Amino acid sequence: MRSSGSGWGQPGAVPGWVGYALLPILNLAVAFALSGLVILVIGENPVDVLALMLSEALGYPEAIGYTLYYATDYIFTGLAVAIAFHCGLFNIGGEGQAYLGGLGAGLVALALTGWPWPVVALLAILASALFGAAWAFVPAWLQARRGSHIVITTIMFNFIAASLMTWLLVDVLIRPGSQSPETREFDPGLWLPSMERALGWVGVTIPASPLNLSFLWALACCVLFQIFLRHTRWGYELRTVGRNERAAVYAGISPSRNIVIAMLLSGALAGFVGVNEILGVQHRIILNFTGGVGFVGIAVALMGRNHPVGIVLAALLFGVLAQGGGQVSFEYPTINRELVMVIQGLVILFAGAMENLFKQPIEALFRRRATPAADSGRG
Repeated sequence: MRSSGSGWGQPGAVPGWVGYALLPILNLAVAFALSGLVILVIGENPVDVLALMLSEALGYPEAIGYTLYYATDYIFTGLAVAIAFHCGLFNIGGEGQAYLGGLGAGLVALALTGWPWPVVALLAILASALFGAAWAFVPAWLQARRGSHIVITTIMFNFIAASLMTWLLVDVLIRPGSQSPETREFDPGLWLPSMERALGWVGVTIPASPLNLSFLWALACCVLFQIFLRHTRWGYELRTVGRNERAAVYAGISPSRNIVIAMLLSGALAGFVGVNEILGVQHRIILNFTGGVGFVGIAVALMGRNHPVGIVLAALLFGVLAQGGGQVSFEYPTINRELVMVIQGLVILFAGAMENLFKQPIEALFRRRATPAADSGRG
């Protein structure tokens, strides 16, 4: 059992930082080592490729802007997965919930032409949360009331969301006279300000990039996430259900109610992706704007240990992979986009599905080191 602090705790205990820091770093190192072997096999220098990836993701202000733009989506979906995890649920429906969140934000922008952008931004945030939560409600209700497995229902709702959006953009919302499945562009006065424009208000100049004010909202959501989960009665009840449902029932806590609450919050958080993409970058509703961020959010939450600080750090890592990996594929003809996805997949594999691969031997090592130290102290 790990101690909660940074010290050794009881004899034989494992420091808390082993689970929160050492194991994720070790998993990440192994993933990059295997990626390096793959790059070596195709005849390229792994060190040069990694250096280029880091340079193109973090080496100059414009690259940093793109990296933070990608990270914004991953923070939202990582938080969405994490809040469900804390209630013992595995929400794989973040992709569909983000899709519907974008629909909600886009409909607000289409309907409120001529309104001030702060009002539209606030209403778009509310609409994206409502649409994302609504898309999570049916799987939540089926899990809570009928015992339907949340993994199956949320996966199926991803496909339903994709089909629904295709129908809407082809037959209902399509821009008149257009052959492309997208809506008309929003009034420029409604666009969510880019970070370049926002910092310009206070005299700070940065290069143009897709980074916009939704990044600040993502960080605010991290704070609200922690306050809700650790400092409110509702957050305590939700965590209790996730830890031990029978104990929750014994304490008078309703598991079904908390399952629904957790999934509504999860869907709302995923829905905020639509604010970043639709209101901040695309400025119209388009198909496939999510690009798989709902699935990456699973790895972000696992790697971040379902904690806001860890989720931000993991989101930054995947932002680096998204931005830097895309640039690497331009510089190295032998490293195509598919190979970059292999590298991302290895990180997801070791950070997600195989996150506990090294847990037993590492914790056993720390216990063996802690026990003799405790014995010599008593002596």
